[in-house]
Amino acid sequence: MTPPKTPSDKQPQTTKPSAEAGAADVPERFEDAVTELEQIVAIMESGTLSLEESLASFQRGTQLLRHCRGALESAEQRIRVLQDGELSELPTDANEE
Repeated sequence: MTPPKTPSDKQPQTTKPSAEAGAADVPERFEDAVTELEQIVAIMESGTLSLEESLASFQRGTQLLRHCRGALESAEQRIRVLQDGELSELPTDANEE
């Protein structure tokens, strides 16, 4: 049995999802959810997980992906409201290249 991974190992902090696991398990910040999702993808791509761990990681990744999509849709809706129903290109900063 291998020791549990720590956040500094750049490994996902996954726990075995239970039937009660829900939206309360996702990070509050969008950026934190994306970071955890990236970590899950990296560890799954490494091929070091058992089948059970892979399934649990996949389930967690799906949960995070749904959360991120919802956050993005919410942000898009807020932008539409702020721009009076029209999405337009954001102005670019001339100093950025």
